[in-house]
Amino acid sequence: MQIITKHQAIVFGARPLVMGILNVTPDSFSDGGRFTQAEALASQVKAMLDSGADLIDVGGESTRPYAEPVSEHEELRRVLPAIACIRGLHRSISISIDTTKAEVARQALNAGADIINDVSALRFDPEMIRIAIAHEAPVILMHMHKTPKDMQDEPVYDDVIKEITDFLTERISWATQQGLDRGRIIVDPGLGFGKTVAHNLTILKHLRAFKELGCPLLIGHSRKAFIGKLLALEAKDRDLATAMISAYCATQRADILRVHDVEKTMQAVRLHEAILQTP
Repeated sequence: MQIITKHQAIVFGARPLVMGILNVTPDSFSDGGRFTQAEALASQVKAMLDSGADLIDVGGESTRPYAEPVSEHEELRRVLPAIACIRGLHRSISISIDTTKAEVARQALNAGADIINDVSALRFDPEMIRIAIAHEAPVILMHMHKTPKDMQDEPVYDDVIKEITDFLTERISWATQQGLDRGRIIVDPGLGFGKTVAHNLTILKHLRAFKELGCPLLIGHSRKAFIGKLLALEAKDRDLATAMISAYCATQRADILRVHDVEKTMQAVRLHEAILQTP
């Protein structure tokens, strides 16, 4: 299976692809404010590339629990220099823009981004689907309970796996009916987005259920709060646990792993790949 972007063909194979998270926000839960200056930004991008990142995801608006939205102007001010920095260091790596705003997506795509990563699954901005179609951009459709501002206010599900798969099925159907090529859709069950610790563990246990949707599967588990609650770790200390979950996700045939620490996750997935390839 592969997805074609403007800059490369993203090929899914023996190991999951590793997507590095580049937050250019002052208030992200894990690394807020660290990469808002040009020198630190370039250093982080270079570190991701040197570690073997397959994709880089750029976000200019925090989607942590209880986060407040930012203006379109401010989001663009943050993400456009980051995209230019990545593209200046690597001509062909695929870049995703993490946004729910169609105008931000449009300008990001024009600036060199390839993929739209929309945590609202194209629900918050009615123009987003038209931007995706016009640019022939792959789209990541994620499940989220409510909005970032209120998603962690006592989320309840009767059957978390069925409800997420039903939601993603509906969003895939809606997007394709609007004219988006199904072959450009990636799905994300949305770990941490309106889920309790138990919900997140259930999702991880049943990851293969989401493969039945027939689209590449992205998992965003990196440094999430459920890891901290289970292991009593601050966000900055969760990379080893994240890498261990990454290795598990590889065994469950996840296609993309979205992580902060690219190096540790690359080590985990390469070890998994080496084991599988051993006669």
